[in-house]
Amino acid sequence: MAETGTSRLATVLLVGLTVVWGSTFFLIKDLVEHVPSLDFLGVRFLLAAAIMTAIAWRRIARLGRPLLLRSAVLGLLYTAAQILQTVGLETTPASVSGFLTGVYIVLTPLIAALAFRQRIETSTWIAVAVAAAGLVVLTLTGISFGLGEALTLGGALAYALHIIATARWARVEHALGIAIVQLWVIGIVCLAGGAPDGITLPSTGEQWASMLYMVVFASIAAMWVQTWAQAQLSATRAAVIMTAEPVWATAFAVAFGGEGITWRLVVGGGMILGAMYAVELLAARRPARRDEPPTGAIDAPVRMPGE
Repeated sequence: MAETGTSRLATVLLVGLTVVWGSTFFLIKDLVEHVPSLDFLGVRFLLAAAIMTAIAWRRIARLGRPLLLRSAVLGLLYTAAQILQTVGLETTPASVSGFLTGVYIVLTPLIAALAFRQRIETSTWIAVAVAAAGLVVLTLTGISFGLGEALTLGGALAYALHIIATARWARVEHALGIAIVQLWVIGIVCLAGGAPDGITLPSTGEQWASMLYMVVFASIAAMWVQTWAQAQLSATRAAVIMTAEPVWATAFAVAFGGEGITWRLVVGGGMILGAMYAVELLAARRPARRDEPPTGAIDAPVRMPGE
């Protein structure tokens, strides 16, 4: 699609979103040592949902039943991705988990091309390949395949489906309502999963501060930004931009976690950022095609893979 001021803003916001996501890794690592993963996810997303509903509950009422159901599906896809990645991480090294989760950058254009017959430019495939290679350099030190790795790959597939479905179903005027519904779905499912053995809450002021940071910035702001921005961008373009997350995660680990700068960070991070820049440069130079459907259109019937 042709580059516009709105799509450039969407790109900037998505890049900002990857910075926020990257900043949460060392916070989450500390928090889940005291609060079980499902309890943490449930409390985090339910708090975010309650706050956003109190502020903008009318946005949910404006969705209408078809878009409300699609919003719930988006929430379930994101929930599946979060749970599969978290459970897989219990038996998978962090570097391998980061690499396998990042496979969504390849799955996203592949599913879009095969299931929805979307035409992906050769230059975009090259950028995807470079970003994927950069992800290997940045995160991967060795791999063996077991249950944890399989679950993590399942999470990558769920992330890819979420990116594709958001790009096809989201509309700018409904972005906030869609985001709120997703927050409720994620919070309810995760809290229900953690409820049988009781819900553990943060116990110190520092832990609650970390939780509130993730509620406000990594949940409320992030979900709205992703939904709004993907109403402006193609799924593949969004996927390439979001591969910057591990780059920022590593940068924060260096700045605040005491880790050193390595050749992996410089080379792998440079490849990812270079691929992201290439995709943006191509978008700016590519003229709009007359046969290109509008991003975020929901009026035409849409079938997800497997339906």
